[in-house]
Amino acid sequence: MLIQKIKEFLIKLYFRVQENETAARGAQISYFFLLSIFPFLIVLITLIDYTPLTQQYTLEQLELMLPEVTVNAVEQIVQEVEEVNSTTLLSVGVLGTIGAASRGTFILIKSINQAYNIRENRSFLKMLITQVFAILAMVLIILFTLGFLVFGRVIGEFIFQYMGLLAVFEVLWRIFSYVIPLLIILTVFFIFFLSSPNCRLKLEDVYPGALASTLGWIIASQLFAFFVNNFGNFSQIYGSIGGFIVFMIWIYISSIAVLLGGEINAIWYQKYNKQNS
Repeated sequence: MLIQKIKEFLIKLYFRVQENETAARGAQISYFFLLSIFPFLIVLITLIDYTPLTQQYTLEQLELMLPEVTVNAVEQIVQEVEEVNSTTLLSVGVLGTIGAASRGTFILIKSINQAYNIRENRSFLKMLITQVFAILAMVLIILFTLGFLVFGRVIGEFIFQYMGLLAVFEVLWRIFSYVIPLLIILTVFFIFFLSSPNCRLKLEDVYPGALASTLGWIIASQLFAFFVNNFGNFSQIYGSIGGFIVFMIWIYISSIAVLLGGEINAIWYQKYNKQNS
């Protein structure tokens, strides 16, 4: 019975993905987010210089998710940003990030509304505020996560060393260093799926898609990174831009993961409403 329900759900999801042109919309979103990712890195790296965090630690965290060839490309960008670090560059980065990312966010929100069969009638100003808030929140979330991982370890080591349980903390921290970012990513998806559709939703309406997007994005990213690191020859095929090609594909995978979460939530929401009507 359960297998049959899962099968029916997957078939329905497949047809909805085809109907709403999820793959094509994912490509649109990827294009604008790819334009925004480099100004975003300028903003992030520049802001990190004003915090106790280090750029090397930030890059080490990226290595946990991205393929090596992409991390190398990002490192090159970081070095160039560091060489010409200035207030003007930060201003350009902020404007570039908001401009490109807001367009990508608009298409993403529009796609989520389409999944629910809802028309977007919110004012331009309200949509713009929502998009800018989402972008700024993303910067703060990344800084908070990195800061929490750094200072959380320092504080934890101090407390557990005082208790004479430093070895226990090392074991626990290996778990928490993965669990904490996972919970933060899940929270981000919860907030996005609650706020993006032009309708009122509750937590129970969006948790299937939030869970699916979080797990799907992490698993797909890890599998893609494993493939690129071990089997992909993008640098040999595309030369010096191989890292950027891989980065573009990864952004596309991420966009599809979010859109699939929206489709799953829409199916769940419509089915739940029918059962309670």
